[in-house]
Amino acid sequence: MSEKKFIAKGDIYDIYRDGDKAVRIYKGEQYKEKCLYAALTHARCETTLVNSFIKMPVIREVSVIDGNWALTMDFIEGKTLQELMEENPDKKETYLNQFIDIQTEIHAQYMPLLSKLKDKMTRQIKTLGQIDEIKKYELLTRLDSMPKHIKLCHGSFEPKNVIINDEGTYVINWGSARQGNASADVARTYLLLCLDMPDLAEQYLEKYCIKTGTSKHYVQAWLPIVAAARLDKGIEEERSLLMKWIDVVDYD
Repeated sequence: MSEKKFIAKGDIYDIYRDGDKAVRIYKGEQYKEKCLYAALTHARCETTLVNSFIKMPVIREVSVIDGNWALTMDFIEGKTLQELMEENPDKKETYLNQFIDIQTEIHAQYMPLLSKLKDKMTRQIKTLGQIDEIKKYELLTRLDSMPKHIKLCHGSFEPKNVIINDEGTYVINWGSARQGNASADVARTYLLLCLDMPDLAEQYLEKYCIKTGTSKHYVQAWLPIVAAARLDKGIEEERSLLMKWIDVVDYD
């Protein structure tokens, strides 16, 4: 990469801009499998969304850069919905409605070829060292009882992953996409908003449930499971909130 510019830091990769391309470089050759799997997941989502109003970056290359595996894709110009909300607080509700419309469009896609979200969450919960085996059993039992769907779940859907430009609406960061229950994905978005944009979280959940006719109680039933799965990342500043949600048996 001749003119690389650092953009963002991730848990297992960093992202750079190289001209009109974005390059995700994994932090060590041990992440080969994750890199290749992310490329496959992204490509399958590209194919599924080809007839949707939602656009996404196109993967151009899988390579090795300085001994580390890397994904190269189109760099998307524009502003994120989070930036637009912060710059135009009087339009925040309009942007929030747009955000929910984009998410429901994603959930309208069926993805039988993607790995199952339930399987991923099961693995994450089973490997947790922060909770005891009884709590794990309770969470896994709840997870197993949830309805099984094959809807497209983004896995990290939040305003900073939606970019608006003159060409349309782009959604980025598809590495966590899986097939599963849309309400689990909504619970994940609610969690991410509570962590990053807490003033928006409750309004988001209320609006989503009204727009889609989804029971708020049903989405909330996913929160302990989603919180436990998120705990797997080991982010210390999130631990207190996540543990509080894990301990919630039910919601009013």
